[in-house]
Amino acid sequence: MTQYQSDLLRLLNDRGYIHQLTDADALDSLAAKTVIPGYIGFDVTADSLHVGNLVQIMMLRRLQQAGHKPIVLMGGATTKIGDPSGKDEMRKILDDEGIASNFAKIRGCFEYFLTFGDGPTDAMMVNNDDWLGELEYIPFLRDIGRHFTINRMLAFDSVKLRLEREQPLTFLEFNYMILQAYDFLELSRQYGCKLQMGGSDQWGNIVNGIELSRRIDGAELFGVTTPLITKADGSKMGKSVDGAIWLNADRLSPYDYWQFWRNTDDRDVGKFMRLFTDIDLNEIKRLEALEGSEINEAKKALADAATAMAHGQSAAEDAARTAQQTFEQGATGGDLPALEVSEEQISILDALVGIGFCASKGEAKRLVAGGGARIDDVPVGNASEMIELSTGDRKISAGKKKHGLLRKV
Repeated sequence: MTQYQSDLLRLLNDRGYIHQLTDADALDSLAAKTVIPGYIGFDVTADSLHVGNLVQIMMLRRLQQAGHKPIVLMGGATTKIGDPSGKDEMRKILDDEGIASNFAKIRGCFEYFLTFGDGPTDAMMVNNDDWLGELEYIPFLRDIGRHFTINRMLAFDSVKLRLEREQPLTFLEFNYMILQAYDFLELSRQYGCKLQMGGSDQWGNIVNGIELSRRIDGAELFGVTTPLITKADGSKMGKSVDGAIWLNADRLSPYDYWQFWRNTDDRDVGKFMRLFTDIDLNEIKRLEALEGSEINEAKKALADAATAMAHGQSAAEDAARTAQQTFEQGATGGDLPALEVSEEQISILDALVGIGFCASKGEAKRLVAGGGARIDDVPVGNASEMIELSTGDRKISAGKKKHGLLRKV
């Protein structure tokens, strides 16, 4: 096992973040001696980040925990193009108003994970539109484009895979790697940034930035990538059967976020605690060694810690309390999603669709037919069943994991 001298690389290594490193010895030596500003870029293609982005957010958190300076680079400009890495088709192009709206909504989630301020190790957030938006095309091609060969660009996975699959790759997207490399150059010049981190699919883009800065400024920069984070069943981290697990509470409630982590596969509990929480490594060893029903203690610890980090301690405690009331005590916790109904009764199909458990009445019918729909924990046997609401709140469930309330108003 690799032995690092710096707190930074030891922390990243011990918790399972390191996949690839450029010049590990030089980076380790520098991190042991001085504060390193390091960055990760986030395009603002949606109004919230999701769990698939979380390992990168946690990398910035680890950077700060080890005494270094995180830089959150928001892709106000590169969002207008779209990163082709891992994509089979071009992203929808957002207008300036949509990008600004997404930027504002995403900004808040980082404040739970990082400490922002003006100190040497305080996090900062910058927008690459500040420099990319000012570029003139011909000077940029002349000064920056000449350092990139088409031969080499075609060899990168983000391009090669699209071409092999015979999926269109626009000239707009083809320029993305050049602009990302230029980001690293500008961050190095403006903020003394020495390190870019990212997922394994960003390796080529990171190396491009390092080489561009070396050629133009003679700067010594570094890169670290994380492995692809998958679940034990092989599926991609950050997705559930219902879609993305959003970090913003207005997109996904803290209760549902807690439930996502509580439902972690037994085989993933230890790995996810190391990556996505600050739980002590020795405590993680104890928790992940639990067997049988006792592993639920570890899953609850994971859910508590992950939810507290993303939404605050109070929200995590409320979510855990609601889950205990719902699953262990048979009560209906106050944080469950609720559907307010003005009539005295509602059909089971309308209720399942209205509360968001099913996308259509057809899907709701199939759920009922399969025995997955329940009212007050009693299976619904008929798709035409009407639910009386005159007696007060009714608990509605879809499968084992979705629970909510039907409320007469």
